[in-house]
Amino acid sequence: MTDSSSVSFSRRALLGAFAATTLTAAPTYSKAAGFLKGSGDIRRLKMYSARTGEKIDMIYWIEGNYIKDAVNEINYFMRDWRTNDVKNIDMRTMDIMAAAHNLMDANDPYMLLSGYRSPKTNAMLRARSSGVAKNSRHLRGQAADLRLASRSVNQMARAASSCHAGGVGRYSGSNFVHMDCGPVRTWGR
Repeated sequence: MTDSSSVSFSRRALLGAFAATTLTAAPTYSKAAGFLKGSGDIRRLKMYSARTGEKIDMIYWIEGNYIKDAVNEINYFMRDWRTNDVKNIDMRTMDIMAAAHNLMDANDPYMLLSGYRSPKTNAMLRARSSGVAKNSRHLRGQAADLRLASRSVNQMARAASSCHAGGVGRYSGSNFVHMDCGPVRTWGR
């Protein structure tokens, strides 16, 4: 028998309620490998875009499973804001970003400066700066340029590097860190 006064929950509302109750109980790992490979945990991304005014606070992985709707929202959020082109962001990049954020024990969101870049946007940026790669991982949805108000570029780069999972670039002059899921390497100051 069903009660006519029962409340219907959307998947998003249910995940939000789950997150509110479980985040305080979620384990804190001292190494990113534990976070990335551990079972029984959650992965979350908190970001905002000064370019679009959008914000996202999304649990995208629970106990070994990516949540398709959440991943799709992250893909849209990390789109090329100049052209509105959307590309699937490599989930390894999402995992590196989440692990680094967790390692820094930061509560504030990342500021996303650049996620996916269309070929047109990448060509325009290359024409303006010698620091933009012709075959940038941004073109493949495998990179993000991020800033965190509560942490320095060096702190962010150390956290991302400790994941031993991709490329980490320090751009101290511009106050951001590049994180990608390519070969393990570091550059910049």
